[in-house]
Amino acid sequence: VQLQASGGGLVQPGGSLRLSCAASGSIFRINSMGWYRQVPGKQRDLVANITRDGSTNYVDSVKGRFTISRDNAKNTGYLQMNSLQPEDTAVYYCRADVRIVAGTSLTDRNYWGRGTLVTVSS
Repeated sequence: VQLQASGGGLVQPGGSLRLSCAASGSIFRINSMGWYRQVPGKQRDLVANITRDGSTNYVDSVKGRFTISRDNAKNTGYLQMNSLQPEDTAVYYCRADVRIVAGTSLTDRNYWGRGTLVTVSS
């Protein structure tokens, strides 16, 4: 299973970006998907998470500005980021908890995509 994140870039304060995370491979189904971010010298922190049935949760600092969503048919997750601020600058990573076929059984595994850099600067 591979996760391909895209959509990062340079944006001015107050601007918007939409990140995408496409999962491919031997996927039985995707359980939860999440977006994390990391700045140099700091740990990777959860930004938003979405379950298979669409329940979401967000870190307080992005509530009302970011929206996480997913398309189960496409095995793709999204993070719409509005009203971006310089403190949102980070490398953003997607994560998926994926149910895969392992031999004759099903098992859940966590996968990470490569990061995509978001820079908010004037």
